[in-house]
Amino acid sequence: MPSKDKFKPVQSIFHALQLIEIFKERSDKQELGVTELSKRLNLHKNNVFRLLATLEARGYIEQNLQSENYKLGLKIFKIGQQFVGKLGILKLAKPFMVKVVNELNEALYIGILRDGAAVYLDVVEPNLSVKVASRVGKDVPAYCTAIGKMQLAYASEEEINKIYMGARLKKMTQNTITSLPELKKHLSIISDRDYAIDNEEFEEGVKCVAVPIKDYLGIPIAALSLTAPVYRLSDEQIEKQALPVLKRYANEISKRLGFQG
Repeated sequence: MPSKDKFKPVQSIFHALQLIEIFKERSDKQELGVTELSKRLNLHKNNVFRLLATLEARGYIEQNLQSENYKLGLKIFKIGQQFVGKLGILKLAKPFMVKVVNELNEALYIGILRDGAAVYLDVVEPNLSVKVASRVGKDVPAYCTAIGKMQLAYASEEEINKIYMGARLKKMTQNTITSLPELKKHLSIISDRDYAIDNEEFEEGVKCVAVPIKDYLGIPIAALSLTAPVYRLSDEQIEKQALPVLKRYANEISKRLGFQG
């Protein structure tokens, strides 16, 4: 077996991994062009094209046919999810969820986005007489829940169209968004502020606020959602009390998943 001191990396693999890492470094931009990648890698454009074509064939890179730019592919996301699964995200998150509930004294859920639905995986309940009915194990529409909207806000327009184009956004309450253009505008706001609110959109009398849990690539793989009767969770309470606590502990969980933002 050769000594590590004499080891020389396979250049094509080395450059391919460098290329993927550039997308992580440029987390402010979801898509990058060949020119920028060529400059960052210090490689001729033809070489970059070959790297991109190889990675695209394996699903690690995808091209936006309209802009002709490139972005990380679904394979990266799937590998990230498998990595998180092996770590046991629920086991990892639970101590921090308990801390949130101890500080805010309201129910806290952790959930993921799957096939256009918000899936509630676990909850930590406060010791209160009036509680919201548990959603653990349920799949509910993502477009009218804080957990769902939080993760939809990071999806591309193509992904949103794939999920909702031609679909009917069922009106769950008087506050439910039922127009796709309106939903896209709302998701853009969520993306900018990095938190989502369900203001009685899924269930009357229930209000939620969610923040993302991000993996090492900065991709939201789950979300934490504080859920309470609307009279116990005003906009002022969300802004001054709930969000600072939620963001602090969501960031602690994200750090343990390798997120460095």
